Amino acid sequence: MNDKTESNTTSLGEFFNAMEEHITELRKRLLISVAGLVAAVIISFFFSEPIMNFLCRPIGGLNNLTAIEITENVSSVFDVALLAGFILAFPLIAYEAFAFILPGLETNEKAVLSRFLPPVILFFLAGVCFAFFIVLPAAIPFLTSFMGIKTEIRPSDYISFSTNLIFWIGIVFEMPVIIYIAARLRIIDSQKLLKNWRQAVVVCAVLAMLITPTVDPVNMLLLMVPLIALYFLSILGAKLAENNYK
Repeated sequence: MNDKTESNTTSLGEFFNAMEEHITELRKRLLISVAGLVAAVIISFFFSEPIMNFLCRPIGGLNNLTAIEITENVSSVFDVALLAGFILAFPLIAYEAFAFILPGLETNEKAVLSRFLPPVILFFLAGVCFAFFIVLPAAIPFLTSFMGIKTEIRPSDYISFSTNLIFWIGIVFEMPVIIYIAARLRIIDSQKLLKNWRQAVVVCAVLAMLITPTVDPVNMLLLMVPLIALYFLSILGAKLAENNYK
């Protein structure tokens, strides 16, 4: 009885020690990520004017913004610096996330994840470019000319709208990489993904509606169609992942 109690106590001690190590490692990775993000935001802040000029290209430039509130310009600069800082720090954040996950995986699983850090970064940047060069130029004319009413574009509204759109489309574009990794780790399989394609189309439609705040079906389709294409690309990726471990 005493041996059993001692064994249970030892097991609990090992469990709590392992938990403490994981929490310490998580804290370390989070601190590095936050420090990198803060540094990137500070750097972006000093370049906020050219970044804002570039971001305002879909509306014809920074001069087409009209501030109503005193703090609008300042808050808009911080929003832009935060987005630019996140994009700049994204490779570091992605690396720290991978570095935290890898130690708990098997050797073959580590190989899978370590190879997919570059695609994670590239797909995010592809989403950012798609949002800025395709979605924004299509959405802005509709929003600013709806019902023929003249629209004074405010910095707070435009910057908030554009930065949220760019950020979330960048995140959504990670879908093929995430699904491929999940398939390689045998968490999901291509057959289930293909079987549930109708539900996936509905989810893509809902996501497109939430990310693109317009009632125009054309603008919604501009995002919905690529999302559906990304889903089917993810199925193909999952199939390739399954072939690799057969």
